[in-house]
Amino acid sequence: MQKSLNQLPVTLEVPGAKITSEAFGDITVAFTSLSKGTDLAPLLEGLPHDHCQCPHWGYVMKGKIRIRYQDGTEEVTEGGNLYYWPAGHTGVVEEDVEFIEFSPKHEMEHVLQHVKAKLEQAAH
Repeated sequence: MQKSLNQLPVTLEVPGAKITSEAFGDITVAFTSLSKGTDLAPLLEGLPHDHCQCPHWGYVMKGKIRIRYQDGTEEVTEGGNLYYWPAGHTGVVEEDVEFIEFSPKHEMEHVLQHVKAKLEQAAH
């Protein structure tokens, strides 16, 4: 099976953020676009340790994001970088960023459902 990025269904879209994703077997492939200043921490509140518990492997096509880990360490991932973000992270977008990532399907579904619920709460 093959698809182009523009064939992936929109999973989540709010001002400043868009995630399109689809499961391929046990892996979820996602294309994510986030605006400068986006802080993921409020969306992850309520998950264990208030951090994303899904590991991700990917490639940043453009922009810059600062990843913060549960242990307090940080790293900046920017355009042209391949990355691995283990479970236990959050992030703040330093420059408009676009990345494609690969994640375990079940863990990613759990995180996306949590984020959607947080956004629905905020809308009311």
